[in-house]
Amino acid sequence: MTDAPEILSRIEGGIGWITLNRPRALNALSLFMIRKLLRLLKEWEENPSLKAVVIEGAGEKAFCAGGDVRAIYNAKKEGHPQTCDAFFREEYTLNAYIHSYPKPYISLIDGIAMGGGLGISINGSHRIVTERALLAMPETGIGFFPDVGATTFLTNAPGKTGLYLGLTGARLKAACALWSSLGTHFIPATALPAFKKDLSNGLEEALKTHCQLLTETVFLEKHKADIENHFSHTSVEDIFKSLSHDDSPFAKKTLATLKTKSPTSLKVVFRQLTEVANTFEERMKTEFRLSQRFVEDHDFFEGVRAVLVHKDGTPHWKPAHLEQVPQETINHYFTPLGDKELIL
Repeated sequence: MTDAPEILSRIEGGIGWITLNRPRALNALSLFMIRKLLRLLKEWEENPSLKAVVIEGAGEKAFCAGGDVRAIYNAKKEGHPQTCDAFFREEYTLNAYIHSYPKPYISLIDGIAMGGGLGISINGSHRIVTERALLAMPETGIGFFPDVGATTFLTNAPGKTGLYLGLTGARLKAACALWSSLGTHFIPATALPAFKKDLSNGLEEALKTHCQLLTETVFLEKHKADIENHFSHTSVEDIFKSLSHDDSPFAKKTLATLKTKSPTSLKVVFRQLTEVANTFEERMKTEFRLSQRFVEDHDFFEGVRAVLVHKDGTPHWKPAHLEQVPQETINHYFTPLGDKELIL
C-alpha cells in the first residue's frame, strides 16, 4: 500500500461519495478496497440521512480496470491459497450486497470498466456511462471466466448478446453498453460535475436535467442477427464451425478472436451462460465454485502471466484445442465445494 488511501469517501448533501483511488493501477480492486467498500456500504445503509451512494474512479483513464488478479497470481505462486479463497469470496459477497442494496447506487463509468469493475457497477441500480466509457468482461483471454455477477448481467442482455460478450471479451462503448443494459443512462463527461452538484436536489431531477440520447450506430444492434445466427448453437465447437462457414468481416474477426482464448475457459463459459441457475444467489455460488477451480488449474495463471506479468501476449493454453478439453473437466469445474461453498 502507498501513503495515499485506496478508497476516498465522504457524506455530503445526503449522498455517500466513494472514489476508487488507485489511478496508476487503473483503480484495480485490492482485497483491502473490497473490504473497505463493504464496510462503508453497510454503515451507509443504516444511515437514515443518506439518500444514495455514488461511486467513481480517480484519474482520467478508468473507473476500475478489474480485480487485482496479479495479487492472486503472486499469492498462488508464493503458496498462499487462502488469499485466493478470500479475494473471490469477499469480492463476490460485495457484488451480491450491491445487487440487493436498498438505496440508489450510482456508478459513474467514465473510462475503462472491466472485470471486477463491472462487478461494483453493473450490479447497482444506476450505471451512468460517458463517451469515454469502455466496458468488457475479457476473462477468457486470461484463462478465466466472466464472474462478479456476470452470469446475471450478461444473460440479461438481448438474445445471445451476453454469450457473445462472455466468450469473445468484446469491448463496448457507451451506445453498446446502453443497448445491452449494462449501462442505464448516458451523460457526457463534461456534464458530470454539474450532475454531481445537482444530485443533492434529487436523483431523478438530476438525471432528467443531464442525461442525453445517443444517436450513433450501435455495433451490437447492427450485428444482432449475426450474433443470433452463430451463437445459438449447442456447443462452442458448433459456434466455431458456424463462423468458419461465413466469409463476412464480422464472422472472420469473431472467429480469429475466439481462437486466441483459453479452450477450457470457452467451454466453461458456454455452460455457465447457457445453463443458468434460477436465483442471483445460486448464480454467485456457481461463480465462486468456478473461481476456485480456475485457481487450481493451469490456464488462469498462464493467462495472467502472459497478459499482465510478462506481457508477451502469448499464453500457452493446456489443453491447446477445444477438442482436447474433456467433458469430465468441465463437469469438475461446476462441482460443489463442500464446506467451502460461498454463503450469502
